[in-house]
Amino acid sequence: MRSTIFLGLIHLIVPLVLAENIRAIFLFKDVLKSDTTALRTSGFNSLIMFGVGILSNGDIMYYSNTPGSKDTLIASKGAYVGGDALAQKVRSFKTGNDTGVNRLEISMNSQNIKNLMSSPGPGADTPLYRNFAALKEAWTLDAVNNDDESLYDVASTIKFAKMLGQIGYKYSISPYTNTRFWSSLKTQINSGLQEPNLLMDRVYLQCYDGGANNNPASWQSTLGMKVVPLIWVTNDSKPTYGATAAQAQSRFSSWNRASALAGGGYWNDYDIEKMKLSYKDYGNALKSVFP
Repeated sequence: MRSTIFLGLIHLIVPLVLAENIRAIFLFKDVLKSDTTALRTSGFNSLIMFGVGILSNGDIMYYSNTPGSKDTLIASKGAYVGGDALAQKVRSFKTGNDTGVNRLEISMNSQNIKNLMSSPGPGADTPLYRNFAALKEAWTLDAVNNDDESLYDVASTIKFAKMLGQIGYKYSISPYTNTRFWSSLKTQINSGLQEPNLLMDRVYLQCYDGGANNNPASWQSTLGMKVVPLIWVTNDSKPTYGATAAQAQSRFSSWNRASALAGGGYWNDYDIEKMKLSYKDYGNALKSVFP
């Protein structure tokens, strides 16, 4: 009986441990041109590909955000159409003995979601559902990240998140404001679910630019779940909000002492490469606080 109880406790504890020590980075640069090796081997375990968008007909685009690259249609009519080179590059993040990456997400806003959830809806026979299913298989995706910064429609967002859950995705958010919206979303999306089976399982909290004054502890209290604060690396776009690896480590450590976090992360890889910074330094900053 004692061994049975012990094993039961192990099963309860492991998911909680695995849910922490998240070391994330958002990928703003075209992945076909990014330093895949550095991203795989510098201590990050979660990559979030920014710039995926949904068209009004349910097709899915990958926006390059990189000079010399082009936007690419990646899913249409229920099939992956983004090409083998892109699929192989994306899949390579999680493959091989040298990678530390165990979670791959795509990040998108909520454009066209409200209309598509109204008509034709979230059903398994709709183009949007079939396109996300095809993309998940082609890219071995784990989650979809919601970077809604303007629309904030609760009903359609919940429908969309639950549709993704039916396909097999997890759902994450990256807020910087509007705690009431995100709190309502979390409560309704995760209604009736428990760890480790939450649908909305991660919060990447923007702590730069518009979210520069965000306090992770306050958000954790409001949402009732741990968050992953995001810091902007040194950059020449809005340098005021940039942080060196040492500064990032100090901020993560301070926040974590005040209220234990789920992990930490950065916006973004494009600036690391543009500014000739070190992936290893930024990765080690995270590993020192979230080993």
